[in-house]
Amino acid sequence: MKYRLYLLILILLSFIPLLDLLHPGLPLTHDGRDHVARIANFYENLSERILIPRWAPNLNWGYGHPILEFLYPLPSYAASLFHYMNFSLVDSLKIVFAIGMTFSGIAMYLWLSEVFSVEAGLIGGLLYVFAPYRFINLYVRGDIGENFAFIFIPFVFLFLALQAKKNNVFYIFGGSISLACLILSHNAISLMIVPLIIFYGLYLTYFLKDRREFIASFLIILICGFGLATFFWIPALLEGRYTLRNLVTKGTYLGRFVNMPAILYGPWSYGGTGQFTVQLGILQWGALIGSIFFMFKKIKLKEKALLYGLILYTLVAIFFMLPVSTFIWSHISLLQNFQFPWRFLAITVFTTSVLGGWLTIHVSKKYSKLILVLIILFVLYFNKDYWHANGYLNNPESFYTGIYDGTTDTGESAPIWSVRFMEHRAKAPFEVIDGNATIKVNKHGVARHDYTVTASKRTLFLENTLYFPGWQVLVDNKNTKIEFQNQNYRGLMTFYVEKGSHVVSVEYKDTRLRQIALFISISSAIFLLGLVLIKFKVNV
Repeated sequence: MKYRLYLLILILLSFIPLLDLLHPGLPLTHDGRDHVARIANFYENLSERILIPRWAPNLNWGYGHPILEFLYPLPSYAASLFHYMNFSLVDSLKIVFAIGMTFSGIAMYLWLSEVFSVEAGLIGGLLYVFAPYRFINLYVRGDIGENFAFIFIPFVFLFLALQAKKNNVFYIFGGSISLACLILSHNAISLMIVPLIIFYGLYLTYFLKDRREFIASFLIILICGFGLATFFWIPALLEGRYTLRNLVTKGTYLGRFVNMPAILYGPWSYGGTGQFTVQLGILQWGALIGSIFFMFKKIKLKEKALLYGLILYTLVAIFFMLPVSTFIWSHISLLQNFQFPWRFLAITVFTTSVLGGWLTIHVSKKYSKLILVLIILFVLYFNKDYWHANGYLNNPESFYTGIYDGTTDTGESAPIWSVRFMEHRAKAPFEVIDGNATIKVNKHGVARHDYTVTASKRTLFLENTLYFPGWQVLVDNKNTKIEFQNQNYRGLMTFYVEKGSHVVSVEYKDTRLRQIALFISISSAIFLLGLVLIKFKVNV
């Protein structure tokens, strides 16, 4: 009864910060409008039965953009589902934000209730939802990926804890799916949290008597979790060398460090980096300091080991946000791809929530209910100014579904042989630039453009689509050489067609690397389903 009551309280309280999402229009945030445009392109792919969208045809002033290959896809799949159910693109985005906030608290509650107590689950869940950084992502930055990723972090830990208690193939399945969903929700956050996941797995292993089964299960979860998401992260990682990513992001982190007073506390602002607050949160600081105090108390070794690990990881996250860590950032390119040192606040949101939940099991039982009420009131009071939108955009749906005058990023996903931003629209999707020919557009979809051309002599054509590995041109079903480094048409595809009437097809296909990555993901899924079926047959 208490379990359900506390869960209900958590859910109802989690709705409070979401009330501004009920207002018509899109909350005015740094990235919200761009996310809607990305989802519109993502959905267009799905509408043409392209199940793994990699190309955004309407971005970059209509010249297309490969950003979908590098952008965490799971939130876009979720938003596309709601759009398919006849919600507008903007409302679909807002629903996904609401799911990220609410279900992340539920996930934390389920895990902490399992390993500590329902009281710990309630407090940990509240701290997880009502952290200042969560509201920065919701109403300032509009970061749908980070917001959605918070759901799956506690789920990974929950399934590991359940598997440690009882070997069950369904926990392996759940852990693998949760880890894959985390990776598919946000690239950087998943990389930040993986070391803590490994620590937790080793921690559980150390305190088990029969370790072999759990070690095997843990390895399967890690391998299958990454394997299921391979279709995304392998191409995103390795084909990034064809983009301006390293040039655009180089040195970005240098101007994004924060000072310690700002982490302690900062006024609320809707401005950009250096203006919005990067504070941990008053209650989060209380959880961290209170836990450090308990390090010197007599507690069980199992609890102390977990406490040490969480505190250490919190302090490391804080360290990486400070200028003093510059020497490490300068030598690790992977860190530099995170771009913003303050992004490590995501780690502190998780760890301090767990520490806050853990502290509740050590308070006096005589006053436990009073303390719970006080913490709930403090959570609401200290965050009451943070859960409001700064205004709303009311663009028509066509604004997002048509040609979008931007790339939705800072240019890091642009092909390395192209210009960073096209900044103008093409006269036509397909043009003659040298010669004489007539053009008939038969089809102009996401990944296939079909034309019929009649050339009076050998003619040079311009396909007003950025070239990226995977694009190919077929003339009468035969591959044709593409030039994409013509200085007059940088990054665009030009090619010759001989005299006569011809059928020209410009197609976007998966590269060999993408095919291999997809094969690994499918193999991982088959392996997991095989484990479940074997277990099911044994039970039958």
